[in-house]
Amino acid sequence: MSRLVDRWGRTKFAAITSLAWALPMAAWAGSVDLQPGPGPWVAFGVGLVVLAGWLVLLTRLGGYPVTPRPRRLDFKAMSPSERRWSAGLFLFAVGIIGWLNGAATVDWSILTTSITAGHPGPIALAFGLALLLVLLVAGAVVTWRGSSAAFRRRSAAA
Repeated sequence: MSRLVDRWGRTKFAAITSLAWALPMAAWAGSVDLQPGPGPWVAFGVGLVVLAGWLVLLTRLGGYPVTPRPRRLDFKAMSPSERRWSAGLFLFAVGIIGWLNGAATVDWSILTTSITAGHPGPIALAFGLALLLVLLVAGAVVTWRGSSAAFRRRSAAA
């Protein structure tokens, strides 16, 4: 584990290892209202247990030595412009995840029957949702490029 913390840095290590508890929690959240029975609650329990272990891991993360070098997610070393680009990237990524989560959990049969009937409101809603996804993806691409360029400038200066 010490090698991974040194290789990735503390922030990236914490972000990647958070998937250990986030994925069972996402499985629970996505299936608790769709799947009757104890299955989703088992995923919730597993997620809580792993979350507790992850929090203990985070409390000990500061004790691992990290070789100083330019890292992508080193918030202390980031320039203000790199922080802004990275914050924008985070917001667009959260927006895309939220859009996909909504698309996966909504009953689209109501909208599709209204669209096939030719009602203008549902057609406008579908167009707006598609446009929102395009804008979120475009924003993520632009902010990723800006964040990458700012990181390259910081790395070159170091």
